[in-house]
Amino acid sequence: MSEFIIYHNPKCGTSRNALQGLRDGGVEPTIIEYLKNPPDRATLKKLIADMGVPVREVVRAKEDLYKELGLDDPAVGDEQLIDAMLAHPVLINRPIVVTPKGTLLVRPSERLAEIFP
Repeated sequence: MSEFIIYHNPKCGTSRNALQGLRDGGVEPTIIEYLKNPPDRATLKKLIADMGVPVREVVRAKEDLYKELGLDDPAVGDEQLIDAMLAHPVLINRPIVVTPKGTLLVRPSERLAEIFP
């Protein structure tokens, strides 16, 4: 397994751009198509902790399901948000990139430069 991992959605332009940025930098990352192979609870929690961001920042609020499930309510806690992302991986914002320099939600794709030269 590569030291570089991308949680990737091939239908997402930002995710494709981040993947291409890694490849342009000479890296072939481990690609995890998280819609087909979603992370387990421990992995998702570790990714969020490694990014150092609030759980809510990792939830894809643009999905209709976000509002349908009532996740836009500020009273919804972190564990409920994680439960929703595990039950519906489409709610995981993307791409999440893991490099030796750190883990980051690479949105927009230019943010890749923060953890990958």
